Amino acid sequence: MNDQFLKACRMQETDYTPVWIMRQAGRYLQEYRDIQKTADFLTVCKTPDLTVDVTLQPVRILDVDAAILFSDILTPVEKMGMKLQFIKGKGPVLDPPVTSMQAVERLGVPDPEDDLPFVLESIRILRGELEGKVPLIGFCGAPFTLACYMIEGETSKDYSGAKRLMFQAPHIFTALMEKITETISVYADAQIRAGVQAVQFFDTWAGLLSRKDYSRYALPYIKKAISYVKKKHPKVPVIYYINGSATILDLMQKAGSTVIGLDWRHDLDTAWQQLGNKVAVQGNLDPCTLFLPQDELKKRVRDILKKAGGQPGHIFNLGHGILPATPRENAIALVEMVHKMSRKKGA
Repeated sequence: MNDQFLKACRMQETDYTPVWIMRQAGRYLQEYRDIQKTADFLTVCKTPDLTVDVTLQPVRILDVDAAILFSDILTPVEKMGMKLQFIKGKGPVLDPPVTSMQAVERLGVPDPEDDLPFVLESIRILRGELEGKVPLIGFCGAPFTLACYMIEGETSKDYSGAKRLMFQAPHIFTALMEKITETISVYADAQIRAGVQAVQFFDTWAGLLSRKDYSRYALPYIKKAISYVKKKHPKVPVIYYINGSATILDLMQKAGSTVIGLDWRHDLDTAWQQLGNKVAVQGNLDPCTLFLPQDELKKRVRDILKKAGGQPGHIFNLGHGILPATPRENAIALVEMVHKMSRKKGA
């Protein structure tokens, strides 16, 4: 098996810098768009045959060094007791929004085996399909980010409604965060037991918080979830990603993940030094650079690899998800560039 990704997670020497792409199974691929013509997003997520097909597409097409399960961070939230829809042009809509203690108390903690069997079945099938090829990554939304969606009921530019509840009714917010933390902890554990070989926690909206508020309202919960997973599965790498983490990077490290995902606003070398070079890092190309001509894209790739300095523990990725309008050929070229430019002599 190509284990370069897992070796990098563990800060071991690799033959080259492994690369995968956040949202690598997505609308920039015609093969994915073809499936969308016959099945909506949630149907794909809940139908193992479709989930498996879409998950494998970037492995076949891009030659990435890891597959990531095709799903959504809100999948377990629906099973907590909220109605979930994806509306074209609007994104996810959760109903009714959670704004009272009664609403929190109505939420349950789903049993993955009983409530999310389609996810676990997809993982088991994928492990068979990927045997001898590349590792499979599972994922969850982090507590703060999921709370933002659950309180607002939809996507927001600033999640001011969630932050308002956080400040005005901290007892409600805390109760919700505790319930989400328990949900994602058992969900991540179930994914690993089903066969994923690494798990990533997406905390996309935690970058909206000040240092003080991140420390108080977000960090304790993601730290608890990561600790739960690491105690049960000490050999399984855990990746933690925040979009907009520049001002809280040192605090983010306290969550205890094996790998820290960096967005494109970081200089990779400076960020890694700030982390003490004691943890693996993932990132951090701006997704929009994939619209550059390939000769210019190559310069950007080279710059990130140079900043990584060939140290063990770098996983090349974008600083956020790949954009739907991205030229397919540039995504393919990116993976080829990383492999070629980082390959060590004799490997």
